[in-house]
Amino acid sequence: QFSLFRPNSNRLFSTSHSSVDLKEMKKFQLLAHKWWDEEGEYSALHSMNDIRVPFIRDTLLNMSSNYHLGNPLSGVKILDVGCGGGLLSEPLGRLGASVTGIDPLEDNVRTADQHKSFDPVLAKRIQYKSSSLEEIVEESMETFDVIVASEVVEHVADLEMFIKCCSQMLKPEGSLFITTINKTQLSYILGIVVAEKILGIVPAGTHEWEKFVPPEELERLLEANGFSVKTVNGMLYNPLSGSWSWIESTSVNYAMHAVKSGAEGRPSPAGALSEMGSEQPSATAGTAM
Repeated sequence: QFSLFRPNSNRLFSTSHSSVDLKEMKKFQLLAHKWWDEEGEYSALHSMNDIRVPFIRDTLLNMSSNYHLGNPLSGVKILDVGCGGGLLSEPLGRLGASVTGIDPLEDNVRTADQHKSFDPVLAKRIQYKSSSLEEIVEESMETFDVIVASEVVEHVADLEMFIKCCSQMLKPEGSLFITTINKTQLSYILGIVVAEKILGIVPAGTHEWEKFVPPEELERLLEANGFSVKTVNGMLYNPLSGSWSWIESTSVNYAMHAVKSGAEGRPSPAGALSEMGSEQPSATAGTAM
C-alpha cells in the first residue's frame, strides 16, 4: 500500500503545494503488475495482512455495538489511501465493508480492478479510483467512517496536508489507521540495509530513511489536526518465517489508531473504549533508538 499523491488543480490545494512525490510514483510504476505475487516484491505486505486486518477489525468492533455475524464490518465505509493493487482493500471488503481504494498510479488501479473482478462479492463492495487524496477531498467531505493509510506516510511529500485531508474526509468520531516505519538507527539498518540491500525482501530504493516518521512526530501532527491518538503498537517482521508479530518496541515498524474529534470538538467517547478487551497488545509509548 504505497501512496504517492499526484499534483492536481483542486480548488482547496494548489498544484504548487501537493503531498504527491513524483519520484516515488516512478519507483512503484515498475512494479505495478507484481502486487499479487505472494512470493515476490510485495510478499511482506501480503503477510502483514495477518496482523493489520485483525487490528483494524477488532478495534472497530470494540468501538461499536452493532455486530453482523459473517460480515463484521457491514455498513462501514472505508477509504484505503494508496491502495496499490488492493492487498488491503480486498480483505476489508470480505469483512463486509464498503471500500473505496485510491492510488495515483493508473497501473496499480488497473491491477486492483482486474483482481477484484474474479470475486463477484468483492466487485460490488470495492471501488477503485486513480486519484490523489487532494483530488477527492471536496467531493468526499465527512464521507468515510474509516481511513486506512498502510505503508503510505513514509512516501508522501507533505505529511501535514495528508493528515488534514484525512481529517476533512472522515466523519466526526471516525477512525484513522496508519502503519509506517520509525526514523531510528535500527530502522535504517533493518528497513533499508538488511531488507533492501542484503535480503532483497523489499525492492532496492523503495524507502528513503529521511522520510521515515517517528511516532512522536506523527502523534503530534494528528493531535494538532483534531485527532485523539488511541493506540501505538510496535510491529516486527521476521524474514525467516515471513511473518509479522506485535511487539512493545516501536523502534522499527509501528501501527497507530487515531479518532477524529466529535462534532462538538470533543474526542469520541467510544474511542476511549476502543482497545478494551481487544486481542491486540496494550498501547505502548513510542520509543526511539
